[in-house]
Amino acid sequence: MGMPSYSVCYAFRQRFRIGARRAYEWCTEYGPGDLALSGEPGRRTASWLSDDTLVLTDRQPTSGARTVKKVRLVHLDPTRLSWTSIHLSGPVRYSQFSYRIVAQGTGSSQLEFTGCQLERGRARRSRARTSRRAQQLRLNDSAVWKRLARAMERELDG
Repeated sequence: MGMPSYSVCYAFRQRFRIGARRAYEWCTEYGPGDLALSGEPGRRTASWLSDDTLVLTDRQPTSGARTVKKVRLVHLDPTRLSWTSIHLSGPVRYSQFSYRIVAQGTGSSQLEFTGCQLERGRARRSRARTSRRAQQLRLNDSAVWKRLARAMERELDG
């Protein structure tokens, strides 16, 4: 399989001032403007394979003239207001991320996120280093979802 890898798993929650069904629909309505909404540069395309499965392809600039291409397989479960995303290519290939929207009363909800990112490197890392990496990923991803929550609330609340 090549270079050794290790898993970094982490989780967080993000509150929305939007009902659960509307939040789920907004989160899973993929389009070319998604990266801009999250505050990241790049282009996104969504290719639907079926009514509940799609491939997301993101092309994002890096420092210098390079572009990173990330391809994800996304499976939607509208009955559970959840979806999973598995990276098929890119820097964290084979990583899996799970999302679930949970109602918090009639007009609010929260995202429950769990990620298990597969990183390349020494397979045996200290718990402290893995814990620091998990905290860094949690902070980065939760900051993205804070921006997305604000964008959702602006768009849906008018």
